Amino acid sequence: MAKIQITQIKSSIDRKYDQKATLKALGINKMHRTVEHEATPQILGMVKKIQHLVSVTNN
Repeated sequence: MAKIQITQIKSSIDRKYDQKATLKALGINKMHRTVEHEATPQILGMVKKIQHLVSVTNN
């Protein structure tokens, strides 16, 4: 399965609780940190929910 890299580009300050929880569930805890995940439907749904806070690149 394809892998994607997810990088946080905007702050989670003053965001809704569910958006903060999604960032935490993806393993992103600070600005400009990058994590790599498999491109499963669950992960892609999480990324779609916070697409305004992150940058996604394909590997």
